[in-house]
Amino acid sequence: MGERITGHTELIGLIAYPIRHSSSPAMQNEAFAKLGLDYAYLAFEVDNESLEDAIKGIRALKLRGSNVSMPNKTVVHKYLDELSPAAKLCGAVNTIVNDNGKLTGHITDGTGYMQSLKDNDIDVIGKKMTIVGAGGAGTAIEIQAALDGVKEMSIFNIKDKFWDNAKETVEKINNNTDCKATLYDLEDLDALKREIADSYLFANATGVGMKPLEGQTYIPDKSFLRPDLIVTDVVYSPRETALLKMAKEVGCKCMNGLGMMLFQGSAAFKLWTGQEMPIEHMKKVLDIKY
Repeated sequence: MGERITGHTELIGLIAYPIRHSSSPAMQNEAFAKLGLDYAYLAFEVDNESLEDAIKGIRALKLRGSNVSMPNKTVVHKYLDELSPAAKLCGAVNTIVNDNGKLTGHITDGTGYMQSLKDNDIDVIGKKMTIVGAGGAGTAIEIQAALDGVKEMSIFNIKDKFWDNAKETVEKINNNTDCKATLYDLEDLDALKREIADSYLFANATGVGMKPLEGQTYIPDKSFLRPDLIVTDVVYSPRETALLKMAKEVGCKCMNGLGMMLFQGSAAFKLWTGQEMPIEHMKKVLDIKY
């Protein structure tokens, strides 16, 4: 890294809280080095209270851009100049591009998740999925899955600040795609069990399973799962969450969030640099094995 940093090196950030666990800096910096690009990527712990100042910092310091993660994805749009069509539809941003002071928000989580399924030979198109979560990542996955051709989707969320967002997501899916979406209260465990039993794939799109919620899962016990169910988790630190451990014990095919992190990161990489991330090289670096 010391050999690569010059007076011309452009900085790209990652703003979230917590974020020290992230593999994104290692991934992005390795990709820059592999292609000989004069960029550096750093993680900054930023929460909602300091978010506006952080965005001002992107402008003032002329960063090329930034990734955005929890808890900032659904609020950062307030401080940006423009949103991509997908970001507008999702109501969330995970990538900011700075073009001479103009900050544009993009969302690559949904495409990253769907590409990671494809890369792992998982075909959910034309099938039913059940997903927990209606925040930034969950919404992006739900919208993209519906656009790509998932036939039916059961969305579960607790009645928190994202509940209204979940209702809007269901309405957008039902009005703009051929997918049938239904929203359920996550406290209705009978409904959760029933919908998972009728699904090809179950996804956790929340931070439950990572610090400070490590060891936790919304699935009460193994009876909610079956061997031919696909189980995915957006969490990748730890690589095996409590949900995935339980699913593996049942015999489910499982996938953590590393693939999604790679492919959403590669989409952001291209937005910043105009070049394709060396995917196969990065799989080896990140030790991604399905």
